[in-house]
Amino acid sequence: MDQTRSNACVLFVSFLLFSTARTEDEGVIKALVAFMDKLAPMQTTPNWGWNISSDPCTSKWVGVTCDTSNQTVKKVVLENLNLSGTFDPLSLCMVSNLLVLSLNFNNLTGTIPPEISNCKRLTHFYLTGNRFSGNLPDSLTNLPNVKRLVISNNEFSGELPDFSRTTSLLTFFAQNNRFTGQLPAFNYHQLQDFNVANNDFTGPIPDDTGRFDGNSFTGNPGLCGKVLPNSCQVKKKEKDSKLRDFLIYSGYVVLGFLLVVLLAILLMKKKKQGRDEKTDLSPKNGSQSGRSSDSKNSRTRSEFSLTSVENGGVSSSMVVLSSPAGNGLRFEDLLRAPAELIARGNNGSLYKVKQESGAPLVVKRIKNWKISKDEFKKRMQKIDEIKHPNLLPVVAYYSSKQEKLLVYEYQQNGSLFRLLHGSQNGQIFDWGSRLSVASNVATALAFMHRELEAHLIPHGNLKSSNILFKSDMEPCVSEYGLMPIDHHDQDQDLYPGPDRTHDRTTTKIFKVDVYGFGVVLLELLTGKPVQDNGSGLVKWVRSVVHEEWTGEVFDKLLIVEGASEERMIRLLHVALNCTNGSREERPTMDEVATMILSLKEEEERSMTSSDP
Repeated sequence: MDQTRSNACVLFVSFLLFSTARTEDEGVIKALVAFMDKLAPMQTTPNWGWNISSDPCTSKWVGVTCDTSNQTVKKVVLENLNLSGTFDPLSLCMVSNLLVLSLNFNNLTGTIPPEISNCKRLTHFYLTGNRFSGNLPDSLTNLPNVKRLVISNNEFSGELPDFSRTTSLLTFFAQNNRFTGQLPAFNYHQLQDFNVANNDFTGPIPDDTGRFDGNSFTGNPGLCGKVLPNSCQVKKKEKDSKLRDFLIYSGYVVLGFLLVVLLAILLMKKKKQGRDEKTDLSPKNGSQSGRSSDSKNSRTRSEFSLTSVENGGVSSSMVVLSSPAGNGLRFEDLLRAPAELIARGNNGSLYKVKQESGAPLVVKRIKNWKISKDEFKKRMQKIDEIKHPNLLPVVAYYSSKQEKLLVYEYQQNGSLFRLLHGSQNGQIFDWGSRLSVASNVATALAFMHRELEAHLIPHGNLKSSNILFKSDMEPCVSEYGLMPIDHHDQDQDLYPGPDRTHDRTTTKIFKVDVYGFGVVLLELLTGKPVQDNGSGLVKWVRSVVHEEWTGEVFDKLLIVEGASEERMIRLLHVALNCTNGSREERPTMDEVATMILSLKEEEERSMTSSDP
């Protein structure tokens, strides 16, 4: 009987061991083996793995790195292994959580099949030092999260796809190939590393940022630009030059005649408009009514209307600042343009204004801010003087006793709040992207704090809905300096803490933003939306950490992704320090930016390393 029980125990334990031996899905394991078969390996390496009878995570296949819990494959790094086959993304992309693929320095041939677009989570893609050929597939630009794309030292040819749609791309290396045609318009403002030397590109360099020198473009005889010996001068042909000049001058004459006619029409309309403005721009009695119609001309008015108008006239009361979006902007146009209420908060309302010509704008309306017109003007001008790529500039402003209007460019990619808690439009907001957003925002705030320290102007209302994304998905802080600092208790109304002192020292004023940024960090880490001022989220996180259940704090999407728990915990400690109840104990934004930048650099190094 004892022997029977012993055998049963052995069988049960064996069953448990066998059932837990595989952590990755069996279909994924088969796909990986099929992928390796196409690479034609000639391996005698002990413990090579890559067979259907073992698991890539628990059996530690050569070149495979899994997440921290050994549940799913995150990296495949097969470098300098003398692989001589072809690349099969159809099989590889069945590994749905794959982030890094490197096949550097092998002898692989063939093309990159269009199925590469199935690797939706791929962030790092390295193929340098092989013998790949043919055109790059257009589907390569459909990778929504790719950051590093390195295809140098191959035999690729043809024209490059339009990478301007790839908003996450930071590195593009394609030197020493056989590419032809013109360079597409990459997001050069976003790129950190770029090289297309030694190909056969022609035409002008579309990079207008000046961030990359001639070494990034040399070896393309048909390429021209400021950083190259070949300047982009148009060579005029002598033949037919007289005819062309005649046509050009004739065009000028016709254009001049049309301009005279248009000016006459505009003058007539302006006279009529001046008569209409006497009724159309009359002061309202604090009304927040929607669109209204003028009985004479039935023009649609904005959903925002002025409660007072200066004697100097409406046009002179709006100040247009240095942003290019303000060129030709008139206050009358704003007042008459159709407007859509998109947000309403404690300190004002936000409207999207659709201009008849030009890009849409956003108008921030603030009522009952007890700040003088001169002080408000000085504040806006000082903020306008300070430029940072991650700060959304003010286009124009208007100030009266009852209300203030701020004009910004409309950012169609929405806010950090929407990206975290709403639709992500297929873009995966992974750990690396969240860390990058945190670093960029911290750097921008630290810069503004340094520049505005003497003027005592913090942001005052930092939150995820005030962090917007530009067309290239770079974050930008909006509504800087739009909260009053005259009231001694203003910062407590925004970010309550136990220290209700009335000390308006420079340090304490700017520590208001540090608290708000700490709440944003907690939002990034937990994936939980913030209610009111974030105090509830801060209390919940502190209670979970106090009970030593820190792992329960993090967003489940980050856990599934296999994000570095050690770096998430370190960022969590930064957030907790920022939200310390005592303002004196909070770090400065300079200190916060330095800590997060260090984490970001470590993350980048880990993503490019073949080590687990």
